[in-house]
Amino acid sequence: MKQDQLRGRPHRLTRRRATELMIFSGRSNPGLAASIARGLGLELGDVQLETFANGEAYCRYRESVRDADVFLVQSSSAPVNPANDYVLELLLLINAARLASAGRISAVLPLFPYARQDKKSAPREPISARLLAGLLEAAGADRVLTMDLHVGQIEGFFGIPVDHMTALPAFARYFQALGLHGERAVVVSPDLGRVKAARRLARMLDTDLAVVAKERPGHELAVAAELIGDVRGKRALILDDMVVTGRTLAAAADALHAAGAAEVRVCATHAAVTSEGLETLARSSLAEIVVTDTVALDQVQLPANVTVLGVSDLLAETIRAVFEGRSVSAIFAGQNELF
Repeated sequence: MKQDQLRGRPHRLTRRRATELMIFSGRSNPGLAASIARGLGLELGDVQLETFANGEAYCRYRESVRDADVFLVQSSSAPVNPANDYVLELLLLINAARLASAGRISAVLPLFPYARQDKKSAPREPISARLLAGLLEAAGADRVLTMDLHVGQIEGFFGIPVDHMTALPAFARYFQALGLHGERAVVVSPDLGRVKAARRLARMLDTDLAVVAKERPGHELAVAAELIGDVRGKRALILDDMVVTGRTLAAAADALHAAGAAEVRVCATHAAVTSEGLETLARSSLAEIVVTDTVALDQVQLPANVTVLGVSDLLAETIRAVFEGRSVSAIFAGQNELF
């Protein structure tokens, strides 16, 4: 071909078709995923999910995801099914989307699995959270969206972007509406690791801060060892990332009451609570336990002192910001930073 004919050609081609946002749900929390989709003005994408007789999981997208910006919503656990089932299902969803030529794949994990196994606490233990980060990347994830991680170092386990969200503003609005702010209230961190998040909530509510220093004699077992701060005559608000057995929070409530607190409430983002945990919470001296719907909960089984706040609008807004290339931190006014 002659050189003069080549000179008239463009240096690049422009794709006319705009990128599409598509959202799919695993089986861990389909109600939350459907609410997120409605917040985006969408329907959930069509995906086939099955479990074979031998226990193996299967997935297949029933519509094209080629070049799409795909968001896969999957919480890590619910009271009725093992977390590991949902982890593997998410890995299969990611890999299937990658093999189907999705443009970008974002794993939306409202509750990040294995978040409490972020370090070696004893010899010959795995660092499970880091292993999971590697698995998500190996499966083909381009990005991870999650909420209220147990510790900030988990972000460093990834070589892909991690967008961190927080329920702190939702908790602050809820407690302000109840009049739980100012000098008559106090925010309590249940351990030294949650002090920074508790301090942020205390600033939002204009309250003092207290800390319960605790010891862990075994897995999922903690004992309140010392209280730092003054709670006498105040309405105490314990902030935690997760409720599982309820024993730690019940013990912290007893310690706060013994120190003179007039009332004790808890706010925790993730209610990965067992049936025994629900019974423990129902019997405890806690006036209220406020959680979000990052984990699917059976409303019939919830004790009367448990309140569930929805976070689908927050997740939808974050997904939209990621899709449009806007700042996620701006949504939270910087309150989502872990360090």
